Amino acid sequence: MSGGFSNQPKILSGAFVEFGISIPPLIVVFQFNPLTISRTRAATPNAPRTPQAAQGAQNLDFIQQIGASKGKSLVSFRNGQTITVQQEKLSFDIRLDACDKLNDGDTLTEQFGISPQLATLELMMLPKSQSLMGGAISALLGGKPKDFSFFDEARDPQIILFVWGRKRILPVNILSMQINEQEFSTDLNPRRAVVSVSLEVIEGPNLPFLYTKALKEVMSLLNLANIGQLANTMVPQ
Repeated sequence: MSGGFSNQPKILSGAFVEFGISIPPLIVVFQFNPLTISRTRAATPNAPRTPQAAQGAQNLDFIQQIGASKGKSLVSFRNGQTITVQQEKLSFDIRLDACDKLNDGDTLTEQFGISPQLATLELMMLPKSQSLMGGAISALLGGKPKDFSFFDEARDPQIILFVWGRKRILPVNILSMQINEQEFSTDLNPRRAVVSVSLEVIEGPNLPFLYTKALKEVMSLLNLANIGQLANTMVPQ
């Protein structure tokens, strides 16, 4: 949505883009960027096993093992630990509104409202093997028709890229999607909606994630410019 001042800075738009675009392609550029994004990272530290535990005795919890270390340094204790880090989860709301395009006389929007955007978002949760159009095109090209059910376990779900600026391009699985349709045309096509999505980042040796992780490490290095503030933790200002 354009602003009223020509000198306003241009803002990048977030988007969902199918990774390895196939037929039909799935792309949704956010009409309005989310106001907030919640990010969750969970980890489970696993304390080192004691000799007693190695011999079959019940393993001690973290605090008990610290006490049982009998003066060993915390660093040495840490070196015996392992940690299980869960994949990062994201959640935010996507707002869709047909008002601007209706005011501009957009024929497609007048006919269907925001149904095309909503349909694309919903299809991002289904494997392409579930696609009627994709199956028809595959059959026309000589491919073998596929049997499917919308409720059975299906293989090869598509990978969606969550594009959030130039520094964050994350491959994700869409875990949940709640669609709240708010206004309707005379044909009952939705004109406004809020879509709440929950995502899980696909972490590991894949190019989009490694690109984003590398940039995050660069940002962490830039934070060393603030290392002088460490003195404020020891000396009152």
